[in-house]
Amino acid sequence: MNIHEYQAKQLFETYGIPCPKGAATSSKKEFATCIDGLSDGLIVVKSQIHAGGRGKGTFTDGFQGGVKLAKTKDEAIDFANRMLNNNLVTVQTGSVGREVQTIYFTEGAEIEKEYYLAILMDRVTSAPVVVASTEGGVEIEKVAEKTPEEIFKASVDPVIGLQAHQARGIAFKLGFEGKQAGACAKLIFNLFKMFWETDADMVEINPMISTLDGGVMALDAKVSFDSNALYRHKDIVAFRDLNEEDPKEIEASKYDLNYIALDGNIACLVNGAGLAMATMDIINHCGGEAANFLDVGGGATAEQVTAAFKIILSDPKVEGILVNIFGGIMQCDVIAEGVIEAAKAVSLDKPLVVRLEGTNVEKGKQLLAESGIKITSADSLADAAQKIVDIVASDS
Repeated sequence: MNIHEYQAKQLFETYGIPCPKGAATSSKKEFATCIDGLSDGLIVVKSQIHAGGRGKGTFTDGFQGGVKLAKTKDEAIDFANRMLNNNLVTVQTGSVGREVQTIYFTEGAEIEKEYYLAILMDRVTSAPVVVASTEGGVEIEKVAEKTPEEIFKASVDPVIGLQAHQARGIAFKLGFEGKQAGACAKLIFNLFKMFWETDADMVEINPMISTLDGGVMALDAKVSFDSNALYRHKDIVAFRDLNEEDPKEIEASKYDLNYIALDGNIACLVNGAGLAMATMDIINHCGGEAANFLDVGGGATAEQVTAAFKIILSDPKVEGILVNIFGGIMQCDVIAEGVIEAAKAVSLDKPLVVRLEGTNVEKGKQLLAESGIKITSADSLADAAQKIVDIVASDS
């Protein structure tokens, strides 16, 4: 689960991570009040969406930049008015962009130098890793590609946690000295404490800055959490912004379905994450493109399968459906019942290819054959993928 920058800054303050004073609102009537609560001087006006690259983004009306530096109160309000309820397009949003529904005002900071700092899970070592760079304010991927020697890492033992010498070591590698090195080490230490205690997937500060008065602070914040651990953090769940999520994904979560919308036109309904990935890959190999990732799990009920079908068909891009089930724990006849129920409920008018294998497969195939629904059967995954790709192509 992702949260907005202003929400991440609230958590930062709780964990003693310095950041500029700020205020957020979703109402134009509150712009002046938010700004009045800040110190005199430069004001940073920030669009709040779940996507990176906001500063370089473009609004659909042509207005440039989702992050603006205002010299006066009136200029800040003018920027905010241009941003709120406008769609911001960045490298991470796609061409449609995201509607800005919240504006975050922060005090300007006297920047000495910008740095990059993040803590995330290393999937290779199954342990947290601190990643830092002297090149802040830019995409870390570009730094890794062009100047990898400017990225520093420290792997953290999950049993003993981040050690003080590791935090100081990162601070020294970034070039900090004296009290400022101590301030940086403390920020890193507190950031790890937050990462660990909140079950975060990633916390990123880009940029982290050193200030002219010798301080160190987080100028920006990007935080995401492990959705499987949210039951332990009701306070963090309260940060969830459903307006930033695909309605289909929200609906899927109600039925404990693992669904992610994609850009293709061939929908997939599969049991098992690995099989779902393989199904998407082979669709692509056959010349098609998947419209979604959908894992109904190993013990899905007919109700869940019906819900999955309805979610799939709510996507206007879908031109065909591939059901690929291997019945181990899941029984093929249960899937067949769900497919039949869903197809009748939504008056299915899309091509449907079904490949069943495993427990109760013959009963499942019999149910589908006797359903009266137009279904193309397949004997293997390769056969199923090629059939749905060919059918969709011929209907286009």
